Amino acid sequence: MDLETLVLMRRVRDRIDREYARPLDLESLARGVHVSSGHLSRQFRRAYGETPYQYLMTRRIERAMTLLRRGDLTVTEVSLAVGCQSLGTFSTRFAELVGVSPSAYRAAGAEVLPGMAPCIARRITRPVRNREAGAATAP
Repeated sequence: MDLETLVLMRRVRDRIDREYARPLDLESLARGVHVSSGHLSRQFRRAYGETPYQYLMTRRIERAMTLLRRGDLTVTEVSLAVGCQSLGTFSTRFAELVGVSPSAYRAAGAEVLPGMAPCIARRITRPVRNREAGAATAP
């Protein structure tokens, strides 16, 4: 992959990181870097190992995990706060990445302890990508 393409893919990834809670679709992401949606999807997967949609959902689930640990919002409110329009899609994707439902995750309590370094907290709470939650928790 050439440097120019990598720069474009980084722009797309940065936009997803900034605007994860907004409605984002492949076409608007592609327009933002002046490529076709098919080209964007192929190149993004090549650069990052997942499609832009998968990456977006991972970002949303990461944020949702933080909001659920806080405990002051319902699962529906968290789903809407991270930009998911469908509670069913949110719950399904959450379970795929985290290994438990959003309600079960919130009920289990925070894994993060007061005073824990942010880098450690981020590492232990990061969702597993690409449907590997079951494989990651298996002995």
